[in-house]
Amino acid sequence: MLKHGILGLLNYGDMTGYEINAVFKDSLNYFWQAQTSQIYRELQALEKNGWITSKHVEQKNKPDKKILSITEEGKEELGRWLREEEASHLMRSPLLMKTFFRGECSIEENIEYFRSLPETQAPVTEEKESILVPLREYQTIINDPRKGLFWKFTLDYGEMHEKMLREWCEKCIKELEAIKDEDPADQR
Repeated sequence: MLKHGILGLLNYGDMTGYEINAVFKDSLNYFWQAQTSQIYRELQALEKNGWITSKHVEQKNKPDKKILSITEEGKEELGRWLREEEASHLMRSPLLMKTFFRGECSIEENIEYFRSLPETQAPVTEEKESILVPLREYQTIINDPRKGLFWKFTLDYGEMHEKMLREWCEKCIKELEAIKDEDPADQR
């Protein structure tokens, strides 16, 4: 998936590795995290596959830079990936894995866990304005409002997911509070 995210960014225009990393952190990072080292490693693999090319540019009074461009083969791969059916709808969620086993914790610990989840797992609503600023800047750079609409759809999903998470946590807390006093011996 990381390779396709990078191809998608380069499809908007040529960039340096530094610029790709910055744009990634300003946009895709809200739903697909990658370390800088992973991005640079992926760039090497993309170039080896022939999906991107690089051009060395010398600069005066600055370090030289490497401009990366998507190739026709890279555009074909991006299109293929966008059109393919998802192989699996299985969800991998560390949050749900941890929740599944929380019966090992006390009721009080679990209530605190569900109280803190929305703050630690739901950054989109809190940071919406800081997310919108770079997205607006990138929209003006690519000059294609239709593509910006899909960025908005992604942000909408994040907001709706957070709303669901908050409601789920409230429901879990209510159920835990309802059983909290049932068996005082069960305070593990």
